[in-house]
Amino acid sequence: MEKSLLEHPLVPPTDPLKAAAPVSQEEAARLLALDPQAYWLEIAQELTWDVPPGVALEGSLGDFRYYPGALGNVSVNCLDRHPPDRVALRYEREDGLRETWTYGELTDAAARFAAALHDLGVGKGDRVAIYLGNVPEAFIAIHACYRIGAIYSVIFAGFSAQAVRDRLKDARPKVVVCTDATLRRGRSVPLKATLDEAMMGLNIGHVIVARRVDPDFPLRAGEHDFHALMQATPRRAPPTPLEANEPGFIIYTSGTTSKPKGLVHAGLGFLAGAYANVKWALNLLPGDVYWCTADVGWLTFPIFALVGGLAHGATHVIYEGSIDTPTPARPYDIIERYGVNKVFTAPTALRMLRRAGDAPLAGHDLSRLELIALVGEPLDPETWHWTRGKLGEGRIFVNNTYGQTETGTAWSSSMVGLTPTRPGSCGHPLPGYRARVVRDDGTEAAPGELGVLTLTEPFPCLARTVWGDHERYVQTYLSDFPGAYAASDAALLDPDGQLWVTGRLDDVMNVAGHRIGTMELEAALITHPAVSEAAVVAQPDDVKGAVPVAFVVPRGDAQLGRTLEAELVDAIVRGVGPIARPARVIVTPTVPRTRSGKIMRRLLRDLLVTGNVQGDLTSLENPDAIGVVRERIAAG
Repeated sequence: MEKSLLEHPLVPPTDPLKAAAPVSQEEAARLLALDPQAYWLEIAQELTWDVPPGVALEGSLGDFRYYPGALGNVSVNCLDRHPPDRVALRYEREDGLRETWTYGELTDAAARFAAALHDLGVGKGDRVAIYLGNVPEAFIAIHACYRIGAIYSVIFAGFSAQAVRDRLKDARPKVVVCTDATLRRGRSVPLKATLDEAMMGLNIGHVIVARRVDPDFPLRAGEHDFHALMQATPRRAPPTPLEANEPGFIIYTSGTTSKPKGLVHAGLGFLAGAYANVKWALNLLPGDVYWCTADVGWLTFPIFALVGGLAHGATHVIYEGSIDTPTPARPYDIIERYGVNKVFTAPTALRMLRRAGDAPLAGHDLSRLELIALVGEPLDPETWHWTRGKLGEGRIFVNNTYGQTETGTAWSSSMVGLTPTRPGSCGHPLPGYRARVVRDDGTEAAPGELGVLTLTEPFPCLARTVWGDHERYVQTYLSDFPGAYAASDAALLDPDGQLWVTGRLDDVMNVAGHRIGTMELEAALITHPAVSEAAVVAQPDDVKGAVPVAFVVPRGDAQLGRTLEAELVDAIVRGVGPIARPARVIVTPTVPRTRSGKIMRRLLRDLLVTGNVQGDLTSLENPDAIGVVRERIAAG
């Protein structure tokens, strides 16, 4: 890790957040030092149970149960226990459509949809596929599943028919819930047509369609209209008491192989982790107006909105579409219109806003905004400072966090209002988690030394298995360092205990015996005023083992040419050192991205090394970028 990154001063909590902190400084210190099992039993006391837990943990990593024998229901904790007249959702769509839902209305809708699912033969343990965008029906359908103990599987609305088919074949749902279409950058994305193609030859019991874009969208024989089904079901399903370790949902991860992994999370275990995560990373209060910009298809949304967010009873803004459509001012319009004071988003979204310049900010009253929290990929300090200084006018706290689909939470974070952060870091391990950075031989790395990130003790929201393939789960996560969960991410803990995650282990290169993470090279590039975004990948080298190659997306007013490329090489040498000098700097107008905006670095590496891309491409939003990058590489 570049020394200058670690030397950024610690940033303390802002005074308003300190005043609203959920516990005292002394209590926070006690919780951080507390044995994880004792901590998770304390967190459980803040939730609603039919039979509260008396024991924290049975078993060990690979085969464990948290809160064994405890009974409760996720939906009750997220909906029923809040005042029915409090606003739960402020929904807005790209084309301007808006809806408001109270907690009482959501509770009633979820209970009636649960009864409708039950009438269709869905019971505890049956699977329900959720193929929806960020719409109120996603909240209704998911909490209906929680209510009766059905296992839901969210399928990202941007997936291809083949990717949807793979997930349906694996989970074998009795019911699929979808919309006719969703909106994305001004165009209609036909979800139902994609689903029809995906289901060819599969035996799916029922399809329920929420007609969101075209109220007259034709349904096939035997298919159900979501809203008509609700109207025909006045009965409200009571919440089913469920044991804390019963499966709540399956969520699939994509990767370099064609077969996705269906990670299984326990319903109530996930609730406990998500509730605690939101408490510390956001300190979400009933009076807050809060916007999580993530897509329902990624686990960030269930953690910080659908489950963890609703469990705290705040008002949630949900947005369907691309947040920069029709203009980059759209996010500022939304924050001002609803009086948003807390936002959870991704570094990519902030870089997109920064790239658009400061003009879209003009004329917007963002004075209520006090916190922006982040997850998803390394955050460069330059974007951190822009967020705090320009977007937040120096008054907000920027809380970068770290977590994975597998961990079920962003478990490294500042405790908002209580502990500091450092620009570019991911805060510190939260109470209840035991992190260890190790060398390849399993010995503990020194402070400031880059190594492999592991977690050494179970926690309630850790994925329990891979659906139908527990051996794959063990081999993927528990075999590298026996007795520990391996995150497959490179990281270090600095002398102040701040966690720095530099990227996947594949993105850590060994250059002439020196281990270098891509994050620090990218951070050095971002400091150049001509650079909008940067991605660095490793290229094999016969002499050095690997050498870095940088892909740079320039700002619109940048002067392109060899002079710029030389300046960018110098920026890395100055920021990291001569050992990190890139073999090439490739300036390109676009790079391959996921729908959430994240740069797909493995595709850049594929194009650089072989000229072709491999593996799972279902999350790729802009296929045209592959040809553009290939041409830029060939141009030399």
